[in-house]
Amino acid sequence: MGRLYAEVIGDPITHSKSPMIHNFWLEKLGIDAEYRACHVRPDELADYFARKREDPEWRGCNVTMPHKHAVGGHLDSILGPAQKVGAVNCVYVCPTDGHFVGENSDVDGVLECIVALCFQRPSCITCLLGTGGASRAALHALTISSATEVRIVARDLERAKALLDEFGMIGFVSNFDDLSAALTGIDTLINATSLGMKGQPKMPDPVIDGLAGLRDDAIVFDMVYSPVETALVVAARRAGLNAIDGLTMLLGQADLAFALFFGAPPPRQHDAELRMLLTGQ
Repeated sequence: MGRLYAEVIGDPITHSKSPMIHNFWLEKLGIDAEYRACHVRPDELADYFARKREDPEWRGCNVTMPHKHAVGGHLDSILGPAQKVGAVNCVYVCPTDGHFVGENSDVDGVLECIVALCFQRPSCITCLLGTGGASRAALHALTISSATEVRIVARDLERAKALLDEFGMIGFVSNFDDLSAALTGIDTLINATSLGMKGQPKMPDPVIDGLAGLRDDAIVFDMVYSPVETALVVAARRAGLNAIDGLTMLLGQADLAFALFFGAPPPRQHDAELRMLLTGQ
C-alpha cells in the first residue's frame, strides 16, 4: 500500500491554502501522509469520485467552489449539518464500511469564531451579511449557539426572509442602504459575503460607518481571508471591537476535516506559527 492522502478539489484551486494547513499539521504530528490540491472541473466530478472509489490510499477531500452542492449526488450519505446547510465541503471515507460521507465543517469554523461570546450571554443579537452558502453555515451555527435574534442584510430581501423562516430565527432583514436598525446594539457582526475580498467589490461604507452602533464588546467576524486584514477587520480594530479574521474560520473548518481524514486531532497549539506561514510573515 502506498502513501495515504487527502486533497482539496475545486475549479479553480490554485488559491487554496488547505494544502499548507494540512501538511503543516501532518508534519507536526509525524504522520506519513500528504494533502494535495486537485483541479476538478464540474464535468469531471463524477469521474473523479468513481476513480477515488478504486483508490485505497485516498482518505477524502475538502470541497470548494463550485462543487459544494453538486458533490452530494456522488456520495453514499450526507450528515445532518451538511443536509441542513444544503452544501458539502468535506467528504471522507467511513473507516467501518468504506462509504463516502459528506459533512459540512464550515459550521464548526463559524462556531469557533462566535462560541466564546454567544455561549457566555443569555442573549446574543447577530447581524449577518449575505444569503449564500456561507450564510447558511453561519445560520446553522447560530441555531446551535444561544443566538436569540438575527438581522440579515442582503440585496435580495425575499431570499433573506426565506432564510430566517427556514432556520426558525427571530429577526428582520434590510438592505445595504439602510443599516442603522440592523447594526444598532448588536453583539456580533458576521460578513458571509465576498465583499472586501481581493478582486471583489469593497465593503460598503455604510457597514464600516455603522460599526459605531455596535456594543462596545461586540465581535466583528469577517469570513474573507484574502486579504486577512480586510477593511472591515481593520475598521473594527480601530473602533476597539473584537475583530476575528477569516483565517480563524479557515483553521476551524480544517480542524474537523483533518481529524476525519487522518484519524487524529490537529495540533492547534501551533496555530500562531501556522498563521505566520499562511500570511507570509
